[in-house]
Amino acid sequence: HALASGVDPGAIMAELFMKDGGTCRGAGGSMHIFDKPTNFQGGWALVSEQLPYACGAAKSILLDRELGLSGDDGKVDVAPGDDDDRISVVFIGEGGSQNGRMAETLNAAAKDGLPLLVIVIDNGRAINTFTQDVAQNSDIYKQGQHYGVPGLKVDGTKADEVLAAGRAVIDHVRTKGPAVLQIHTYRFMGHSPADPEHERGRKDEKKWARDSQDPIKHFENKYVNDGTFTQEELDDVRKEALVDIKAAVKFADESPFPDESLAKELEFPDAPDTDYNKKIPPTFGSAVNARTISPEQNAVVTQHITSLRAKAEAGEITIGDAINLAIHEEMMRDPTTTIHAEDLQAGSSYDIPKLTQQTYGQIRAADEIIDEGHFIGKALGEGMNGYRPIVELMNTNFGIYGMAEISSAGNTFATTGGAFDMPMTIIGAGGTAPNQSLGAEHSQPFHAYVMGIPGLKICTASSPDAAYGITKSMIRDNGPCFLFAPVKMMKESKGTVDLDKCLPLNTGKVLHKASDEAVANNKAITVLTYLHGVKEALSVIDEIKEEGMDIDLIELRALKPLDVDTIAKSLDRTHKLAILDESTRRLHKKKMRD
Repeated sequence: HALASGVDPGAIMAELFMKDGGTCRGAGGSMHIFDKPTNFQGGWALVSEQLPYACGAAKSILLDRELGLSGDDGKVDVAPGDDDDRISVVFIGEGGSQNGRMAETLNAAAKDGLPLLVIVIDNGRAINTFTQDVAQNSDIYKQGQHYGVPGLKVDGTKADEVLAAGRAVIDHVRTKGPAVLQIHTYRFMGHSPADPEHERGRKDEKKWARDSQDPIKHFENKYVNDGTFTQEELDDVRKEALVDIKAAVKFADESPFPDESLAKELEFPDAPDTDYNKKIPPTFGSAVNARTISPEQNAVVTQHITSLRAKAEAGEITIGDAINLAIHEEMMRDPTTTIHAEDLQAGSSYDIPKLTQQTYGQIRAADEIIDEGHFIGKALGEGMNGYRPIVELMNTNFGIYGMAEISSAGNTFATTGGAFDMPMTIIGAGGTAPNQSLGAEHSQPFHAYVMGIPGLKICTASSPDAAYGITKSMIRDNGPCFLFAPVKMMKESKGTVDLDKCLPLNTGKVLHKASDEAVANNKAITVLTYLHGVKEALSVIDEIKEEGMDIDLIELRALKPLDVDTIAKSLDRTHKLAILDESTRRLHKKKMRD
């Protein structure tokens, strides 16, 4: 696929060798071939995860046309030409096509009229399992019928028929909308080197396959026999191909291995200490807003923003409204900012996406089906193609549905060797909500689930000021960020906001400092907490002081990267540490017996 897309053979081979001259500087390896100049976007390791990414890529084409923007490496205020015939193409096997992501993708492609072609490579196997042993219907090209998405099935051993079918479906996608092409073929090798298929005695089967199922042999025999080519001409082509292969291997052999410093270099697109107040907005913001937001819409959203800013100055704004204010300001500042959420038109549960679709239209503010993995995946596809998506999760624990997509968002900058930024912001209310009556699945510490994913910046906010400033910074960051807000404090906690100010994504906040007297008397303790723990800790400070103690109370606004410096500075004073962790309680065995 990479070769067919025009990716340099030497760079492909070097990536397979994990060399610095590879398409991804050796950071991707065989599972992650990416090439930005040819728009070759993976290489994804988790079965079926690529489907919503392709939806997002297709959506970015429509965004370009709707907003009048173009450019793969930074948008410019130039509308795509009338001859813009770009489409998004995604490959999947017939085994992976049984995944629910396929139905979601077909639904989204049909609903939005996406220029998306799904190519199903049907080799009869789902890893080692015969697909028909686990799938009721292997005619994947018919899956789109429910959504009005047409499909074709073609014999993959006949190159000329595949070419004709490919031209037909591509023409349909360019002029009418999504389509499915199923290519029935034979798999000569196992799924991976660990595949037990390599251990079996299959000599007779493989001899039969080489004689009757090899598309190259079919092609050669047909066109030599009808006089289109001579055998000598085909032999010359093989020699030319062999020269190219040897050159690619030589290039890979001679390429150096990446320096060990590359790992740190690829940790985040933007350094942890970035000052987001200094980020320059696109010059085309006002022009795009003027041609895409009607005067009536502009009047409504301007009044809404003015009202929220007044509340922020009066100390009456909630966490949910503070995030909503930040989102509107950033979507007005940079029209490449988009947002995805379920229940978006109604403002979701805490008004975070309120008035976004009513202002920016469905193209930029998408109300989504109830599957977080699907619309996180669509956001990833937009992020790889010049847009800056926001994902609102309503409750962050629902992100469990999107673990594969969140993981890939975190890894993309690194596995592509820094070629693709991933400016995605995930926001939601979460936490364990102590002493509150939320369901178990709404009250888990989802932050603990995602802490181990490389490449994510993870923050918390227990006040409107923190929520506002961190949201603005995350939207401007060129990497994936995740903001957790306290689910039971979204409308309860109110305060002032330092308007128009971005906050750092790598620092905590000292909310209360122990007195020098308490420190001198060895009666001071450093307390680390976040989310609902902030409220709990603040509520008992007076009681602690009445007992002759005091605390340095540090809100862990930055969970990753962790603000070690602020913690160390406090510990230099107190030499004692208490952590009020928002997590699932674990009882000691003895206590459980008692």
